Amino acid sequence: MPPPPGGPDGTGAASGPDGGPASTDQAEPGGNAESGRRILLTPASLIKMRPVAWTWTNRIPSGALTVIPGREGIGKSLTLVWLTAQITRGILPGRHYGTPRPVIYAATEDSWSQTIGPRLHAAGADLTMVYRVDVQDDGGFDSLTLPRDCAALGREISRLGVALLAADPLLSLIHSAIDTHRDRDLRTALEPLVNMADRTGCAVVGLAHFNKSASPDALNLITGSRAFSAVARAVIAIARDDEAGDGSCVMSQAKNNLGPLDLPSLRYVVESVEIPTDEGPAYVGKLTITGESDRSVADILGDGAAGNAEDRTERDECADWLTDYLTHQGGEAAREDVLKAARAAGFAEATLKRARARARVTTTRAGFPSRSIWQLNPAHGPSPVRPVGSQSAQSAHLTEAEPTGPTEPTGAPTGQPGHVPSPR
Repeated sequence: MPPPPGGPDGTGAASGPDGGPASTDQAEPGGNAESGRRILLTPASLIKMRPVAWTWTNRIPSGALTVIPGREGIGKSLTLVWLTAQITRGILPGRHYGTPRPVIYAATEDSWSQTIGPRLHAAGADLTMVYRVDVQDDGGFDSLTLPRDCAALGREISRLGVALLAADPLLSLIHSAIDTHRDRDLRTALEPLVNMADRTGCAVVGLAHFNKSASPDALNLITGSRAFSAVARAVIAIARDDEAGDGSCVMSQAKNNLGPLDLPSLRYVVESVEIPTDEGPAYVGKLTITGESDRSVADILGDGAAGNAEDRTERDECADWLTDYLTHQGGEAAREDVLKAARAAGFAEATLKRARARARVTTTRAGFPSRSIWQLNPAHGPSPVRPVGSQSAQSAHLTEAEPTGPTEPTGAPTGQPGHVPSPR
């Protein structure tokens, strides 16, 4: 619900003698008052406090901007499709769980009839609750443009009760006259968008690209001005884990101003699925979350930033040691025991994490209280070393997709009720 008129934060707070915010429209001596502009002051004591609301529990805040950056072809758009499907079905852990809500999907790079629509169908989205957005301008049609269309967009979000504005990609919605590499210029587009999100309570999630730099810090890799990551309250980074040997990717919380940062990373794969159309079958990507990942996006980016021959040799030596250790332990051991033994053998935890993927060691949770168990898979030897950026045969022909089925780490379902596929 839009806030009542009053203070600039929408509280309607009153602090002046006339019942409104204290104001001054007089210039200081020697200065000039700018026509139509007034200073409004609201005491903090009159601003109503409220808890953070989460569209996706602890990962995507409501009423704020979240950015999802990553390189090309790893499922960023399919992440938005997945979020859309979850929200329109009311199964995403968060404030809208159990209550399906509409989504506005703003996309400029893909065809709705050949790509976006089929992906949404494959993901199981309620298509009656997903809205494409266009702008009518002098009898013609134009794309949504920021910040020009923020006010009108906010009115439609409030009218429909929209829970998510999906921007694919965020950069393409920004007016062409704005230099997105200049912090101050970019803020003129992003800050009105953030204010609109705060007024309506709608989560805004925008995709962004990584630049060509090598860094373990995802925030430093986002193309364009640093304002993208500075204005966003949350950043969920995505990267392909070439060490996994199965073409899978990892998503990790790289920034979280409003909640915890030490959230478990999630692993997903992209699969090709067939959907029926009036003109014959169509084939699209579908993203499936397979469980939690011991390796984070920072670990993966760190491999690429420092992946020299010496680092790879140390990783391979650690993978051999890990295989031998687990073999002597009967094929499995508690994570804390593995870490302790690895430190005694002279291996750092970061190296052990990379070696775990190389040795194709899987993890499960067992016991009470629950603890992580590392297991050696006897059916697989160490995964082959492939160049950074290569793809497995499974995913080389795909670009994006959706998870429907596993449980979210919080315990609430993220897919079909009652269906929980085994993590892989």
